[in-house]
Amino acid sequence: MSAALIEELAPRIHDAATFVPTLKAELARAVLGQEALTHGLCVALLADGHVLLEGAPGLAKTTAIKALADAVQASFSRIQFTPDLLPADILGTQIYRPHTGEFETRKGPIFASLVLADEINRAPAKVQAALLEAMQERQVTLAGQTYPVPSPFFVLATQNPIEQEGTYPLPEAQVDRFLLKLDVSYPSREAELQVLKLVSGAGLPRPRPVVTPEQIALGQKLTKEIFVDPRVQGYIVDLVRATRSEADGGLPELTGLLRFGASPRASIALSLCAKAQAFLDGRAYATPDDVKSIARPVLRHRLGLSWEAQAESIRPEDLVERILAGVNVP
Repeated sequence: MSAALIEELAPRIHDAATFVPTLKAELARAVLGQEALTHGLCVALLADGHVLLEGAPGLAKTTAIKALADAVQASFSRIQFTPDLLPADILGTQIYRPHTGEFETRKGPIFASLVLADEINRAPAKVQAALLEAMQERQVTLAGQTYPVPSPFFVLATQNPIEQEGTYPLPEAQVDRFLLKLDVSYPSREAELQVLKLVSGAGLPRPRPVVTPEQIALGQKLTKEIFVDPRVQGYIVDLVRATRSEADGGLPELTGLLRFGASPRASIALSLCAKAQAFLDGRAYATPDDVKSIARPVLRHRLGLSWEAQAESIRPEDLVERILAGVNVP
């Protein structure tokens, strides 16, 4: 892309991104003290990817997702995952109508633009497989027929890292389908005090509808057009290759700490999220800083730690930090 094309794209992005400050402000009104969470949701929305939220109960994971649905004016459904959940409870089913002698398709809650998969790791493998098709293929198969899901389509799944009883570990193939994994931490004292005051009074405000699905679709289209310099693309690939064995370009200092590294899907995710970061900043080009700022939530769930790393209480985030420090920035 030439400098002239970047200059041509810049005003289009500037005009299309006018909703960003308003959207962030609305989310901040309903979700206090979780700026990193709301920013990550905006990045994933523009990059057209799904998000896995992990955090202790009561940290506003569900509240943030509901707030996003309200602000975006999109259809929203919540699926509470339980051990007795069936694929039909998510996808839908066919009902026989005796008076017509025909089957009627009744679509399930997966047919919404924003789908909250609450406590996703509490459902068995069949349910996870049913959700996986919708996440990856953007379609659902019912009784041999294929139905597209709405556009935009955004799955936001939550899981509780504290309780392990009655849970099913997510397959690595499914975890890899999540564009980002956002770790939700405790709010600051000031934010928690503000939450307490609001809940004790009129309650948390509900976000106003400030963005349309059409604006989101345009933002996603322009995000894909944002320029990424070949040197930045090389930096992305080097970061991902650093997670693999030394024979595949991995860092020597990570030897023995990883069972497996990130796939090329991670490279694609890094590029998309860096572009989304540039869009949020109103730029027509992505920089190495955009890549670095989003590398942790893109890579942390794609790294398989070895037993040695787990025994030393090393976290995936720690390895991502080592990778960012060890790979040369263009």
